[in-house]
Amino acid sequence: MEKFEFFTVFAPTIAIVGVAGMVAWMFTTWLRVKNGYPLENSWGTSVYPKNNDEAMERIKLISQENAQLRAELGSIKDRLANVERIVTDSSHSLDREIEQLRGKRN
Repeated sequence: MEKFEFFTVFAPTIAIVGVAGMVAWMFTTWLRVKNGYPLENSWGTSVYPKNNDEAMERIKLISQENAQLRAELGSIKDRLANVERIVTDSSHSLDREIEQLRGKRN
């Protein structure tokens, strides 16, 4: 009878720990899929994402787009630096620079 009392006392705790472990496993699997990490089966081979030609082409296109966006961001940073310089510069020196530029044209 004492053996059964042990199970009746600890059975809910064991069940809660088991359910919590399954929920944690499902959550980590969801995070991996969401962020593109490879999933592995019980033998250690990759299940998701599949490494095929289509995926490699997509990676290549995304890399090219990333390079273009970085170049564009660099030019925008340069333009923003010029705008900040103009805005923070005193109006007297700005007028002087504009007049110098007008004088170079004539």
